[in-house]
Amino acid sequence: MNCKTHLLFILIAWCLTSYVACSATEFHPEGWTTHSARPEICPEFSWDENGGPRGQGAFIIASNDREGLSGHWQHAFKVQGKKHYHFSVWRRSIDQPHLRRVGTARVVWLDSQGELAMRDEVSEASFRPGEYPRAQPEFPPDGKSVDGWTELSGIYQAPSNAVRAVVELHYRWGQPHTQIAWSDVGFSEVSPPEPRLVRLATVHHRPKAGKTPHEKCEQFAPLITEAAKQNADLVVLPEVLTYYGTGLSYAECAETVPGPSTKYFGELARNHNCYIVVGLFEREKHLIYNVAVLLGPSGEVVGKYRKVTLPRGEIEGGIMPGGDYPVFETRFGKVGMMICYDGFFPEVARELTKNGADVIAWPVWGCNPMLGAARACENHVYVVSSTYTDVSSNWMISAVYGQDGQPLAQAKDWPSVAVAEVDLGNTLHWHSLGDFKAQIPRHRPIVPIDRMTHD
Repeated sequence: MNCKTHLLFILIAWCLTSYVACSATEFHPEGWTTHSARPEICPEFSWDENGGPRGQGAFIIASNDREGLSGHWQHAFKVQGKKHYHFSVWRRSIDQPHLRRVGTARVVWLDSQGELAMRDEVSEASFRPGEYPRAQPEFPPDGKSVDGWTELSGIYQAPSNAVRAVVELHYRWGQPHTQIAWSDVGFSEVSPPEPRLVRLATVHHRPKAGKTPHEKCEQFAPLITEAAKQNADLVVLPEVLTYYGTGLSYAECAETVPGPSTKYFGELARNHNCYIVVGLFEREKHLIYNVAVLLGPSGEVVGKYRKVTLPRGEIEGGIMPGGDYPVFETRFGKVGMMICYDGFFPEVARELTKNGADVIAWPVWGCNPMLGAARACENHVYVVSSTYTDVSSNWMISAVYGQDGQPLAQAKDWPSVAVAEVDLGNTLHWHSLGDFKAQIPRHRPIVPIDRMTHD
C-alpha cells in the first residue's frame, strides 16, 4: 500500500469516527442517535411526538443564540448488496435561510467492518493504481413541497459489499434561534428503476445556399430525416440559421414565435416523431431576440429560450437579451437551451441545471470547445452543440457531450449528423466525490443574489 492510499484510508476512518454523540433532551424513537463533529458546535436535539406533516412525530434540531451549530440525527438500516432502496423524508425549516445547504440528508453505505463500502460498478480505470473506489454518501434531492414541508427522496443501489445504510438528517451551520424538523423517514427495498434511454443528435451544417430564411430552413430537412433514421429523440440545429449567409440584417430575418420557421420545423418534428431545437431571430413588437425554440413531436412549440449573454456585435445590432432560464418537460426528460456566447459564462448552464435540465441543447456559431466540456462536466449534464465551425479550425465542435465533459459523438463533415444514446437515469461517480451532481445544490457557494433572496 503506497503512502497516498494509506492516507486515503486514514481520511475515511476519520470521517466515520469523528462525529461525537450528542444527547437529545427527550424521548426519541428507538435506534436513532444524535451526533456532531465537535461538542462545542453541538445543536439542541429533541423529538416532537405530534410533529410532521401527518402529525406522526418529527426530529428537531435547533440552535440557541450561537451561530454555526451543526449536527444530525442518524439511524442504520440493514441492506443487501446490489439491491435497490428507496429513501424518503420530509423537512421543514423555521427561519433558516439557505436551506439547500443547511438542511441536508445523506445515505452512507457501510461494509461489515463499518467502513465505506466499495463502489464496484465504477471502472477501476477511473482511479489511480493502488486506490479503491469507495462509495461516497448519497445526497437525496429536494422534491415537492406541501404546507411548508419538502420531501427529499431517491432510489439508490447498494454497493455489493454493503451491509448497512446509515441515514443522516443534518442541520449545518445554523443561524441563531433557527431550527429544522425532519419527519416520516422511509427506507425500503424496491425494484430497479427502468432505464431512461434517449438518443441525442447534433447537425453539422452551414446553409450556404439560398438567400431567404425559408431556403435556409429547407436545407436542414434531409439532415433531420437522417437523424430520424437513427431513431433520434432530440435533434439540435445551429444558431440563427435563417440569418446565416443571407446578407440580411438581424431585423430583416426576425419573425414571430410561433411563426413561419417554427411551423416548418414543427411539421418535420411531427413527421419524424422527435423534438427539434432550432436557432432563430425572434421579433416581439419593437424588440428582437436571439432565440432557441424547442419543437415537439406534435408539431407544437414546446418552449423557447432567449439568449441572455450577448456579444458585442449583437449588442451593436440592437438585439435584446433575455432574462430567464426556462426548462421544458419532454417525453424523455427535461430540456434546457443556451445559445453560443452563453457558453462562455458558467452561470447560464448552472441556472438551467438548477432548474432541472437533464439535457442542454446548444445552438452555437462558434466557441471554445473546452467551454462546452466544462459546462457539461461542472453540472453533470448532457450538452448537445451544433456549430458552423469547421473541425480544421481547432475551435467549436458539433457534438454530444457526456456528463464528464467528454464528447460521446461528433459530426465532423459538411453536412452530417452524429447521434449518441444515453441513459438519463445513470449516475456518474467520481473518485473521492461519488455522485457529484447530487452534491452541487448542497455544496455550491452562497452568491450575492442568493443572500438577497435567501436562495
